Amino acid sequence: MNETIKIFHGPQHPGVTGNMSLELDLDGETIVKATTHVGYLHRGFEKLIERRTVIQAFTIVCRICVPEPDPNEENFARGIETLAGLEISERAKYIRVLILELARLQAHYLWLAGQGGSIGHGIVPQWAVGERDYILDLFEEITGGRVYHMYIYPGGVKRDLPDGLLTRLSDLLDELDKRLPEYDRVFFDNTVVKKRLQHVGVVNRAEAIANGYSGPVIRGCGIARDVRRDMPYLAYDQLEFEIPIQTDGDAYARALVRRAEMYQSIRILRQVIEQMPPTGEIQCKLPKHRKFLIPKGETFVQTESARGAYSYYMAGDGSEFLRRVQVRGPSLVHAFTLLEPLLIGAQLSDVALIMVSLGICPPEIER
Repeated sequence: MNETIKIFHGPQHPGVTGNMSLELDLDGETIVKATTHVGYLHRGFEKLIERRTVIQAFTIVCRICVPEPDPNEENFARGIETLAGLEISERAKYIRVLILELARLQAHYLWLAGQGGSIGHGIVPQWAVGERDYILDLFEEITGGRVYHMYIYPGGVKRDLPDGLLTRLSDLLDELDKRLPEYDRVFFDNTVVKKRLQHVGVVNRAEAIANGYSGPVIRGCGIARDVRRDMPYLAYDQLEFEIPIQTDGDAYARALVRRAEMYQSIRILRQVIEQMPPTGEIQCKLPKHRKFLIPKGETFVQTESARGAYSYYMAGDGSEFLRRVQVRGPSLVHAFTLLEPLLIGAQLSDVALIMVSLGICPPEIER
């Protein structure tokens, strides 16, 4: 008679994406049951927002996902603008796209560092974290913060771009573009990496559609679903880009999707530099803080992040508070509906790499 043992993978573990843990039942090295515990570090965002005025709540939403806070800022700001009937300028739209694509790019570098570390690849995490730091330098210059930015604001953005920023961005894109083939040589085309990632964590195409998976998870199953193209917002309908897909549905397919998306983000950012209107207001006139009343009504907005689609439902009742806010990030289904059954039958050594490949951010779940 085989006996199973129970262990906890995380939360103090380098292979866990955030403050969460996995309760694993093992038969030898094989997982027979997996249970997700998402932790209590960040939680209750929806009710915190509902009990604060719009301006006070603005500083909360970026905490919903620390590695990539900007899509939450954009969703919240656009939801308020829709409810309040505010229209932002073309320049503000392009600046938001610039911020969102830089956020996507740095998030993919952070994923690359984590995916490399999850299989014991030493050099790629060092490269990727170093390259990400150059992007964070630009964020610090634009917003004053490296991780939490609080920059995409209802009515536009908090401040205009610094002088010469677009030139410095162009120079950085040239460097990043030149370096990407090195990652192909050392990581993506590496035989050991392929052996560790291929045929591991395979996601079924039909289940991906039925359960609402998004981002690289669903695009790794061959489904070209992306909010930026399917439900265009900001200036995305004026920009040319492709939606990369792979068909194998495994961890390696998701890695290739992210690698191709890094190139597409660079492509989008180059177009933003060329097409951004040189003038235009960055912030439309807003009511005073305590007199910003949200009209009665409801809205639903979506933003595509590096990990998948963010959805915000927001309802106003005529007061300075939102009557209801509901946030649905990709981790809600990726960490429960998908991760738990996906780990059954996997080896203990594959837990970290499967988890990283799904791009899970725990605060999205305890929101």
